[in-house]
Amino acid sequence: MDTADLINALDREGRLLALAAGTAGTDAPVPTCPDWHVRDLLRHTGTVHRWAASYITEGHTAFHPSGAEPALDGRELIDWFGEGHRALVDALSAAPKDLECWQFMPAPSPLAFWARRQAHETAVHRADAESARGGDFTAPDPEFAVDGIDELLLAFHGREKSRVRTSTPRTLRVRAADADAVWTVRLSEGVPLTVRDDDGPADCELGGSAYDLYLALWNRLPLSRVTVAGDASLAGLWREKSAITWG
Repeated sequence: MDTADLINALDREGRLLALAAGTAGTDAPVPTCPDWHVRDLLRHTGTVHRWAASYITEGHTAFHPSGAEPALDGRELIDWFGEGHRALVDALSAAPKDLECWQFMPAPSPLAFWARRQAHETAVHRADAESARGGDFTAPDPEFAVDGIDELLLAFHGREKSRVRTSTPRTLRVRAADADAVWTVRLSEGVPLTVRDDDGPADCELGGSAYDLYLALWNRLPLSRVTVAGDASLAGLWREKSAITWG
């Protein structure tokens, strides 16, 4: 996806998040994040948005910590979230293509990195807000879900930080039924190696729609919502070890 499309996705996902949060109320529990209520979700995501925007508007070339989460609640908190989301979208929209600032994963440019990372950050947390609201998730285009799986498998889990490791080499395949997209993840004691290809036999294959796979791989849907063929212990390993943490 190009940067403009990702900024548009960020805009859409943030507005949907705020709408779902307002319907659920800030005291509602978040089933996809059992330790959270909606207020925790809004405080976290709003803080991340402001942190990301600071790189774009202030040009930080090294990591700097985020600000503290606010003590706001209720309608005031939802409005605070909306203000930060709007400021991030506007900052990305106005940023020059040759923006120089820190990024923490490979990307064609810092602008492309922050647009992609915040679009998917917000989309995953929008699903959290919708889980608190109840009812169906709002599914994006398969292209967006495929891009998010790319980011998760090739970027996040291409880093030393990935804890998805096996003592003997194993292969996990992910296949999106509604998109021309297949990933092969080679697991070992080292960093997972992922390619976008149906590359040889696999010990376990996860299949389903791109969006169901996106949510399952981000641990927002149970594995029962996708098909698991082969050695289910690999799917269980993913569930246990793949979480991406903030901070």
